Amino acid sequence: MTEQGSDRRTRVTVLVALAANLVIAVAKAVGGLLAGSPALLSEAAHSVADSLNEVFLLAALRRSRRPADRRHPFGYGKERFFWSLLAAVGIFVMGGCFSFFQGFEALASGSEEKLSGYVAGLIVLGIALLAEGGSLLRALYQVRRQGGTRAGLRDPALRTVVAEDGTAVLGVTLAMVGMALHMVTGQVVWEASASLAIGTLLVYVAFRLGRDARDQLIGEAADPEASGRIQALLRAQPEIDSVEALFTMKTGLDSTLVAARVDLVPGLDSEHVEDVAVRIKRSIARTVPEADQIFLDVTDRRAREAAESPAATGERGGA
Repeated sequence: MTEQGSDRRTRVTVLVALAANLVIAVAKAVGGLLAGSPALLSEAAHSVADSLNEVFLLAALRRSRRPADRRHPFGYGKERFFWSLLAAVGIFVMGGCFSFFQGFEALASGSEEKLSGYVAGLIVLGIALLAEGGSLLRALYQVRRQGGTRAGLRDPALRTVVAEDGTAVLGVTLAMVGMALHMVTGQVVWEASASLAIGTLLVYVAFRLGRDARDQLIGEAADPEASGRIQALLRAQPEIDSVEALFTMKTGLDSTLVAARVDLVPGLDSEHVEDVAVRIKRSIARTVPEADQIFLDVTDRRAREAAESPAATGERGGA
């Protein structure tokens, strides 16, 4: 599957989730205001947050594919991670915090609902459950098309949609249970507890998504498997005496920077060194296709050790 084709499918998945969340947010808000239901209003805030986040993800898909330029020589791949971080903040602030507010307010006021309010709220939540479930199935289908859970969820945009839709299905279920128990027992504590549970769920999901986006933004290394393949390839080259250091960093969804410091065997002339470097870079690019920026630092280990000795640096050595 090409990167462009994958992005098109992910864009469709995000648009499906956006359309579902916009319709559901309006329905939940109207139903929650008419019924005076804290759980339903919490779910409305959740859907509004999800809708805004889908806009962020659409921006991520569009902006992350811009070609490299003089200002950003490694491209704009990390835009994907930045907008995903904003989506996580949106889930936390607009969804989680508002749900906590609704739950505590319901506990403090002890509001009651009419039977018609219960019925309207449960109908709205039932429709929302079907819509959110359909959006989640579409997202999971996209994950399967992109190689399964491990490969498909590498994309922060798709990972965020799956997390949002999965959380939405669970949140709607909690809201329905809370409203039903409130209706049966007449105790608002059940519905308030549902709002608090939804808030806790949203805060947890926001934390996990934000942590992943943070790791990628500050420079996450390539997968250990890819790093291992590069390390093995370098050590297998007859011209390389030792691999002094290997650094990798993801610069986008399908792009990785590779920098290796190697010590070559003695006796190689400068032209041969250049040919060796070109061949090794091509081998790395074939072995790890996402490695689109490859740098080799040819280092004489003995000369480097001498340069770093206390005598060369002016530091005091020994006791």
